[in-house]
Amino acid sequence: MEKVNIGFIGAGNMGTAIMKGISANVENVQLYAFDPKSENVERLADCGVKPCNSEAELTEKCKFVFLAVKPQIIEGVLEKCAVSADSEKVFVSIAAGITDEFVAKKTVPDAKVILVMPNTPLLVGEGASALSRNEKVTDEEFNLILDVFRSCGKAEVISKDKMKEIIAINGSSPAFIYLFAKGFIDYAELVGIDKNAATELFAKSLIGSAKMITDSGYSIDELIKMVSSPGGTTLAGLDRLYEGNLTQTVKNCCESCTKRAYELSK
Repeated sequence: MEKVNIGFIGAGNMGTAIMKGISANVENVQLYAFDPKSENVERLADCGVKPCNSEAELTEKCKFVFLAVKPQIIEGVLEKCAVSADSEKVFVSIAAGITDEFVAKKTVPDAKVILVMPNTPLLVGEGASALSRNEKVTDEEFNLILDVFRSCGKAEVISKDKMKEIIAINGSSPAFIYLFAKGFIDYAELVGIDKNAATELFAKSLIGSAKMITDSGYSIDELIKMVSSPGGTTLAGLDRLYEGNLTQTVKNCCESCTKRAYELSK
């Protein structure tokens, strides 16, 4: 089978994580990359990644072009890609808030576009990525990119018109979870518990709780009840979280995240 050329514009943390996942798990693929910091690409030589000298060169060589750059600079990147773009190229954007219409406007009117919202746990092979596509992308093309993200963790297909809303759920949520975790670990230090021990125990509690959500068959409310003995310590703590209206605070957080995504898309 002939190799498929996949190129990455941007070889930062996220782009690097995806390329490493591809090189380890996806067959019949040749990887290319361009980054203004050439050393970022050089570090990927062991993964079989070939360097390109520009966005235009990479777009010319590759069937799939990953846009692994910040949304604030993607317009300029796309304008450089447009020199070599045609309707057979598939642009894969992991930039928050960017739409397929925007990519097409800056490259070719009938551009094939796949939108992806990944997250940083891709770096440890435990990513959670949401994907959608426009109508130009074929099933074969889309399934290849699905396989790419499944090689780095979990991938789910969602409606294209919800790609901004999903950012709070999986793209930005690791930061929110880390802040939540910080509160528990800071408390452990405050009461004289070793920080490393507390970190290991709380992190394992997060992993176990997540697995209970996905694998136990119980609803969230049922899982809360399972931990909450009448008159016990858990309910005493939950009462304070309810007083602080934790779920409403989370909702407000998500709404602010989504609002910013819409602002970036303009």
